[in-house]
Amino acid sequence: MKTGVKILFKSGFFCSGLVLFLLVVGFAVIYPAVNHADPFEMVAMAFQPPQEGIPLGTDNFGRNLLLELAHGTRTSLQVGFAAGVIATLIGLFIGLLSGYRGGLLDNLLTTFTNMFIVIPSFIILVLVSVSLNSRNVALTSAIIGLTCWPWTARAVRAQTSSLRNRDHVNIARITGFSTSRIIMTEILPYIMSYVVMAFIIQLASGILAEASISMLGLGPLNTVSLGVMLNWALVFEAPASGAWWTFLPPAGVIGAITFSLYMMNLGMDEIFNPKIRS
Repeated sequence: MKTGVKILFKSGFFCSGLVLFLLVVGFAVIYPAVNHADPFEMVAMAFQPPQEGIPLGTDNFGRNLLLELAHGTRTSLQVGFAAGVIATLIGLFIGLLSGYRGGLLDNLLTTFTNMFIVIPSFIILVLVSVSLNSRNVALTSAIIGLTCWPWTARAVRAQTSSLRNRDHVNIARITGFSTSRIIMTEILPYIMSYVVMAFIIQLASGILAEASISMLGLGPLNTVSLGVMLNWALVFEAPASGAWWTFLPPAGVIGAITFSLYMMNLGMDEIFNPKIRS
């Protein structure tokens, strides 16, 4: 494990993505801690361009966009992280169980997974969000996580199926190990790199999903996120009025986060995938 981590940090893709991601996280954590002002406080007139005291200008409500951006980035990261954990755990559980047990259970779980893949998750996400009277960060994260797990389950199932008849698994089975113990000790450690890569992709997908539904006005209420900032800019026609500072910064941060995560995933794939490495 330690050797794999050392090799991973030799990847230029992974290190570049990690540095960029940590910069974004640092901004979201440190700036609100330094500036304790309320992000919903009006500090100037609406759509004021960047100037002294308001480096990113103001939004349609006259609020400090830099402070708003920091809080919005933190909220989007929270949603993405929670949704990524939920989706990865669900996909991991279904994929491991399906791939190891095989037979009828495998067919049932695979069919269930394929049903979710055929139906676009974004449509389910929108329909569920519309039906809710109240939406907060936790609920939004749960909805996204519960709709984004199928691809992880499919990938984990494929890896587990290739491992279940290996010698070390057969020896553990003959020895009398329980199914759960075999999965946890003889299969899971061999696919951890794929699990981490799946989580990184789920994290990026969760942030993009939150931004998408929030732009439609279906995101968490009574808070600010990157998607909510874009929604405000569109609703109040900021692009038409030339107020580029209201939508380019949140769009840029979303791009930076997703780009950094995909760079990290590409670096891991470069290290752990034998075909690419060779």
